Amino acid sequence: MISLTNYFTKAELTLWGSSTGVILASFLIFDRGNYMTLAASLIGAASLIFNAKGNPLGQALMILFSLLYGIISYTFSYFGEMITYLGMTAPMALVALISWLRNPFGGNRAEVAVNHLSSTEKPLMLILTAVVTMIFYFILEFFDTANIIPSTLSVATSFIAVYLTFRRSPYFALAYAANDVVLIVLWTLAALEDVTYLSVIICFMMFLVNDLYGFVSWRQMEKRQMAA
Repeated sequence: MISLTNYFTKAELTLWGSSTGVILASFLIFDRGNYMTLAASLIGAASLIFNAKGNPLGQALMILFSLLYGIISYTFSYFGEMITYLGMTAPMALVALISWLRNPFGGNRAEVAVNHLSSTEKPLMLILTAVVTMIFYFILEFFDTANIIPSTLSVATSFIAVYLTFRRSPYFALAYAANDVVLIVLWTLAALEDVTYLSVIICFMMFLVNDLYGFVSWRQMEKRQMAA
């Protein structure tokens, strides 16, 4: 069992607590009805704080978040988000979970060993991203996806994020932060038609803060592991 007060720093507990508080407040103000959105947001916030620690539990929670978020996206005809999270993010989170469990740092299964991409792997990742994004664009166009340009950008940033997560690179958190920015734009467009989606926007704003912290945390973890 993890003792949260001993495992997390005060700053991390404050970040998690404030993220949860803001998500709950936005739900009560703007929504009050879609409990699936609330559940997904709270699970997502928990996932990010565990991911920031390099804990595989974060990836397990990400799988659950992806399933719920895919359903939420379907309700606004954001088929790109639905397909991305159900068909790519959730499966890749499972692969990442396996990778993180197989690569603990110093035998500590609560902390994954940080990895670095080789100079040849980086262009390969970009080529794969371009191919996946192009394929998804035509799929989204076929389904008449709402706001197709930001939806396509979301596919690109999501793929880079899940790839870097699987490869245990600290930069996965920055890729997710970029994806958060795209999703804030995407759900702002949705909120112009349905104000209840404001709670989703606020959720991703909090995710952005958490992902930026996650990058800082992984860089510190990287330095500590290299010095060990």
